Amino acid sequence: MRDITLEELLEAGCHFGHQVIRHNPKSRDFVFEARDNIHIIDLAKTKEGLVAAAEYVRSVAQRGGDIIVVGTKRQARPIVLEEIERAQKEGAEGMYYVTNRWIGGILTNLPEVTKNFKKLADYKEKLKSEEERARYTKKEIGWWQKEKNKLESFYGGISTMTKLPEALFIIDTHFENLAVREARQMNVPIVGIVDTNADPFVINHPIPANDDAVGSVKLIVGYIVDAWIEGRKNAKKIQEDEEKKKVEAEAKPQKEEKKPAEKKVEKESSEKKTEVSKVVEKPKKAAKKTKVKKEEVKLVE
Repeated sequence: MRDITLEELLEAGCHFGHQVIRHNPKSRDFVFEARDNIHIIDLAKTKEGLVAAAEYVRSVAQRGGDIIVVGTKRQARPIVLEEIERAQKEGAEGMYYVTNRWIGGILTNLPEVTKNFKKLADYKEKLKSEEERARYTKKEIGWWQKEKNKLESFYGGISTMTKLPEALFIIDTHFENLAVREARQMNVPIVGIVDTNADPFVINHPIPANDDAVGSVKLIVGYIVDAWIEGRKNAKKIQEDEEKKKVEAEAKPQKEEKKPAEKKVEKESSEKKTEVSKVVEKPKKAAKKTKVKKEEVKLVE
């Protein structure tokens, strides 16, 4: 991962917090000072939290886990879609997203929510098939289109998800309170951008920063996605290395198996030689005995 500087965070506006009257008392640990009734976030702690969160996300990607990026705020939505598309182009699969509205039960009632995933897939297939369209009226087809658009707006980014993710990355943990509560209930680790109006103690990997400015959100989301892409690439390298080791391990026993076979041939040949030598030695012994007998006969005479 590249090294992020405090100058980058400052230029992106990550240091601007909320008004003093709106701050959460639990966020005082990463507040640097108050200026013009607005809290200023300590960028050193922002960098520390961002690097730690990116390292965790990279480890999740490297071990083949999944993650959901939650960014339903108006300014965060296009940034999330853009970064997710970039990750898909890089071949970093396993990154889902929710950009419209967090529907209750995505984590706590996933078996029921997957029924809506199946409905969405069925509507897509029906609308693509000309045979299906020819069997129904325009009104029914229009109703399918409306249902498909509604389900896609809610579940389009998670429709291929089959199990609980290993982590959630949430932009504005205060705004996405429902997602935070569900993740905590299901023991799903949370990586989140925490502003001065949010509680950082309910987040496993908090990133203290401005969650309203476009520059701040873009910088942080881009850095996290970079970590995800790097983790997936490392996982592929590890998999390729393991496959090479398996191929080499399979090739070695074949070479070793040839030696015992050669030993067997040598044993068989040696056994045959011994048998032949025995057969040859027997007539010689018999000839010696006959000679002895002849000599005895002469003596007797």
